[in-house]
Amino acid sequence: MPDIAPCQLYLISPLDVSGDFPARLSNALAAGAGLVTAFQFRVKDIDQHEAALLAEPLQRICAEHDVAFIVNDSISLAKRVGADGVHLGQGDGNPKEAREVLGREAQIGVTCHASKHLAMEAGEAGADYVAFGAFYPSSTKETEHRPSPDILEWWSTLFEIPCVAIGGITPDNCAPLVRAGADFLAVSNAVWGGDEVAAVKAFSDKIASA
Repeated sequence: MPDIAPCQLYLISPLDVSGDFPARLSNALAAGAGLVTAFQFRVKDIDQHEAALLAEPLQRICAEHDVAFIVNDSISLAKRVGADGVHLGQGDGNPKEAREVLGREAQIGVTCHASKHLAMEAGEAGADYVAFGAFYPSSTKETEHRPSPDILEWWSTLFEIPCVAIGGITPDNCAPLVRAGADFLAVSNAVWGGDEVAAVKAFSDKIASA
């Protein structure tokens, strides 16, 4: 993921990406030109064939806006659709395995919850970014780890690998994470739960003023 602004948006899809979602994604990426640099395709409980069909129009939209298309959890699905990368939870494989399957250019991220140890392990294994969270209560998924913004400051002071803040982040609560050194804010419901264009613009304003 290119690092242009001090902090950028990493959009995560809702679980339902059918219907008018491709149009909503296009609107959000247009509104967030230069701010949104990655999109994570996150679907559950469907087979790879169906997932690949859902991914295709979204992947095309991301390419049109020069936004990285990242597949959540599945190295094999990322390989199948030719994604720009994969985001791995702690039980989804490791960066070395993903690198072997997806190649040198793939963007590989790892969920590290509130653990400095897991983050350092991920970095040593070749991750391109580490994700910490959930910083706030999340309506997207149940969370048990609640780091403080200090972990972002610690990471960004010591390591070159970008860090992503995730979990319940909204325009109203994002400023402390930006100030602490988050390279990316991963957001889902804060954008897709309402007017996506207004939400992206609100994030842009809050990040700029943080």
